[in-house]
Amino acid sequence: MRYNVRSRVLMVGGAMALCSVALVGRAFHLQVVDNEFYRKQGDERILREIAIPTSRGMITDRNGEPLAVSTPVESVWGNPQELLANPERIPELAEALDVPVDYLTRKISQRGSKEFMYLKRRISPTAAKRILARGIPGVFSQREFRRFYPQGEALAHVLGFTNIDDRGQEGLELAFDDWLRGKPGAKRVIRDSRGRFVEDVELIRAAEAGHDLTLTIDRRIQYLAFRELRSTLLRTGASAGSAVVMDVDTGEILAMVNLPTYNPNAVDPRNADARRNRAVTDVVEPGSTMKPITVAAALSAGVVTPDTPVDVSPGYMSLGRYTIRDFRNYGMQTVTGLITKSSNLGAVKLAEKLEDDYFHEFVSSFGYGQKPGSGFPGESSGVLPPPERWYGSTKATMSYGYGLSATPLQIATAYAALGNGGKRVTPTFVKGERHETREVLSPQVADQVMQMMQTVTEEGGTATQAAILGYHVAGKTGTARKFNDTGGYSRRYVSFFAGVVPVENPRFSMVVVVDDPDASKGYYGGLVSAPVFKNVMDGALRLMDVPPDDIDTWLAAQAEADAKRRKAADAEAGTAPVVPVVQAAVSAPSAVPAVSRGAAP
Repeated sequence: MRYNVRSRVLMVGGAMALCSVALVGRAFHLQVVDNEFYRKQGDERILREIAIPTSRGMITDRNGEPLAVSTPVESVWGNPQELLANPERIPELAEALDVPVDYLTRKISQRGSKEFMYLKRRISPTAAKRILARGIPGVFSQREFRRFYPQGEALAHVLGFTNIDDRGQEGLELAFDDWLRGKPGAKRVIRDSRGRFVEDVELIRAAEAGHDLTLTIDRRIQYLAFRELRSTLLRTGASAGSAVVMDVDTGEILAMVNLPTYNPNAVDPRNADARRNRAVTDVVEPGSTMKPITVAAALSAGVVTPDTPVDVSPGYMSLGRYTIRDFRNYGMQTVTGLITKSSNLGAVKLAEKLEDDYFHEFVSSFGYGQKPGSGFPGESSGVLPPPERWYGSTKATMSYGYGLSATPLQIATAYAALGNGGKRVTPTFVKGERHETREVLSPQVADQVMQMMQTVTEEGGTATQAAILGYHVAGKTGTARKFNDTGGYSRRYVSFFAGVVPVENPRFSMVVVVDDPDASKGYYGGLVSAPVFKNVMDGALRLMDVPPDDIDTWLAAQAEADAKRRKAADAEAGTAPVVPVVQAAVSAPSAVPAVSRGAAP
């Protein structure tokens, strides 16, 4: 009996000793010999690899003024598992986030198996600090960056905007997204049992900040164009408008404005139409702004000279089922007079002298029918039908701006070529970027066309309201009828003015397009769009220190102003009778003819 008890005790003790040895051996094996698996499991519970945010590159104007900057913000995030473990704190969290409790509860429950979810993104550090101060388990924050656009609506269409992940969505933000965005870094950190980061372990990959981008845009000229175009739309009741200013020598785009516009700092996803850059994407029939190109083609072909007489009597002509009209019978005109008076019939008669293939190739060489190549997303090539698709009246109507279409940017590029001695330069938004130029016109012909267009802004022309004191202005008005859904032309209009200044040493080309002005308030290009050109270019010439090329007129105006001041001073002093000063009325541009097949000058 005693033997059996002793034997059992020895057996149990031996078994326990063997178990102890086995456990110690197993522990030794796992912790010393083969510890990789459990070390990795432990690391996964205390180590985490997190991204290091990087700022997007700044966009500046040509003078270094900031147009788009990234500012540091905080994003509040949570651990759904830990939040669900403390359901009594969810109402408090909802209050801090300013969201409904049921919405937040549902959102957390849907991500219950995850360890990460955003609660509120891109808020101020102060706001994030207030949320974290409540000490709600499972709630944390991390640094991010938010894009800010100091110029707001004035530059919205050029710059575009970024989404909540700081990626470019439209405009130059999209076109240069890879350049601007940079590369986020990564680091490994230790977190505590509550998920809080307590220590950095190692840097895995350093963050690379985005590159800055310097644009050709001058924010001062941009604002001038925005202000004047907005004022014109309010005055005329127009539905939309665009304006483009280019440097004729470099192709640099100094300003590009579109209305309606939007606030890129608070984008409304429902207002997609306002976000469209009409100057680049929308096409219009260019109307009478095509006439200088037609004249240039005839001069280049040698079929006319600036003084060649052209009979446009009796002021109308039938062409198939269409009747083409001028505003009145201009009788016998020189080729220069055809531009001055904006004669539709004159343009048609010049085009009749040209071979179809030659005329098409000439117009194409100015950039019509092809993308401008600025690199802006969504560029339109417009429409320039080839001769094999022409019918009876196609070439005739194309000569004065119908049957083809172009964007405001294309028209500005074509006029820049006229001002650049016949050399077309690809437009660009990036300062310092240079493109090859293409000679599309001889310098002699380009100069002749510029001299012709100068008469448009002088007495007797259709755009005297585009004249700028001290500078010779070359330009052309246009008033094109809008195509309607029934296949014809309506009584609604698009008003144009395209010009180059100064004539003697051209510096800027500018195109102004005003869509659908109220006819009762005036819709002719010389009345609607020409004043926008005048006001913007008047400011731009002075901002850029461009010397006057019409100094005699400027001196005469100064002398007249000085004389008026002296008379006023003498009258106030009582040494001379008061002489009323009557300001001469500015002659209105010539009216625009009603044309069965499209438009007006």
